[in-house]
Parts: sequence; structure tokens; C-alpha cells
Amino acid sequence: MSIRLRGHHLLCMLTFVGEGYTTAFTDNYRKIAKRLSAGETIEIVDGPDDICQPLLCSQGAHCYKESVVQRDIAALDAVGRLLGKTLLISDTLKPDHVFLSRLRLAFSHNSIRKACHDCEWSSLCDKVAASGFKGVKIISETVEPAACHG
Repeated sequence: MSIRLRGHHLLCMLTFVGEGYTTAFTDNYRKIAKRLSAGETIEIVDGPDDICQPLLCSQGAHCYKESVVQRDIAALDAVGRLLGKTLLISDTLKPDHVFLSRLRLAFSHNSIRKACHDCEWSSLCDKVAASGFKGVKIISETVEPAACHG
């Protein structure tokens, strides 16, 4: 099974430290973080995703707004360029150590953050990135093999 993520959540997942819009949202995101940390794949979707679910029953959920759709487009473009491929709806990604490290390095250098412009969470993400991503909930449980020295 895959976690369904919209484009800009590829960036949000890098700095998720347990804060969110509501308790239900945060509880849901923590469950998703555990699944991603365990290596479950990501399926890119168009529009609201598994992270959005607790917000969708709210009146005027921002998940459908054009500004959010534009964040998705910008994030998919930036992450795709970093990975050297065009990311399309229904593509799958493996959130392993290499993938997360590569995205976090680019995020900390602001090279993939165009989608973050005017986001209400941007200052929190700035702090998380500046701390070296201390306290993030999505980590790779994949252990890199030690280099052989002979």
C-alpha cells in the first residue's frame, strides 16, 4: 500500500515535527509519518491526499484552493528537477535515506522551496531546517551499510 501525497506535501513531510492545524490533523500526520519512516511508498496524487483527510470535512477547507494547487505544481517541478525527472500524478517514490537526505539538503539550501512562498508554516520549517531537521517525524529506518575499508 502507498501513502497518497499531493505535490507540496513532498516538501512539508521534510520538516514535520508534530505540529498542525488540529489535533485530528496532527494525529493523522503522525500515523502517516510512521508509515513513511517504515519505508511505505508515496503515490503522487492530484488534489487532497492522505494528509488532508482530517481537514476535508471543515467548512471552506483550504485543500481545494487554487493557491494550494499552485503549491503542488511548484513543488512537483522543483522536486522533479532535483531528481532529474518529470514527476507525474500516479508516480511512486520511495522515501528512503538517500531520497530524504537529498530533499532535505536542497530544502535547507532553499533550492526547492518556491512552493513555500507565503505558506503560514514557512517560519517553522525555516527553524526545523536550520536545526539540521532535529525532531522531524519522518526518518528513514533504512540503515546505510558501513563503507568497507580493506
